[in-house]
Amino acid sequence: MSVTSAPRDGPHPPWSIAPTLRGQSWSFMIGSGLFALGSAPWLGDQLGTVGANVAFFVGAWFFTAGAFIQLALSGPYRSEAPGHIGLRAAWLAAAVQLLGTLLFNISTGAALHSQSVRAERLDVWVPNAEGSVAFLISACIAMIPMLRDGQYWRPTSPGWLSTWFNMLGSIAFGVSSVGAIILTNGELLNATLASAGTFVGALFFLATSGVMLPTAHTGRHA
Repeated sequence: MSVTSAPRDGPHPPWSIAPTLRGQSWSFMIGSGLFALGSAPWLGDQLGTVGANVAFFVGAWFFTAGAFIQLALSGPYRSEAPGHIGLRAAWLAAAVQLLGTLLFNISTGAALHSQSVRAERLDVWVPNAEGSVAFLISACIAMIPMLRDGQYWRPTSPGWLSTWFNMLGSIAFGVSSVGAIILTNGELLNATLASAGTFVGALFFLATSGVMLPTAHTGRHA
């Protein structure tokens, strides 16, 4: 859940529904928390498959809400700056990430009612894998401006930390999708890897927005 390069946060009238970095951060944090809850190894027996799938389904919608806000905050899709004419990395990363969250909506929704191995493969795993790929692509695009500016090591910068946490979370979700490959007998290729990847990725995504939340409240975006 990468941060935008030009978030428009600040005071709004009580009736305003204008997108803010604060709203983006909380949406992603709640979604990440629900994914962590659904994949936490010590809660699996208590929640059961249905409970975990419900947590993933609701969490995916919070992801999508955050992604919509992020896209709204990312600014114009094109840059006319000399030497940088074309699609802006912040906008493209947000757009690709939104696509990924929509694919997770499809996957988690299908998981609530799939009754066959074929349905689990086509309706659950395929959009899950595609969403994970979209997250990875988005994370890579989000890193381009930072690396282009030579920001290789800035651990005191919330934006730098958020970008790297986002990358690590995307990698973990990618690993999870590999473990979640559905075999012909309906079993997962590696259920432990699938759950662990989701849990670790969710924690990294929680940290991605968590480190930006103080800047949303203070108006700083460094």
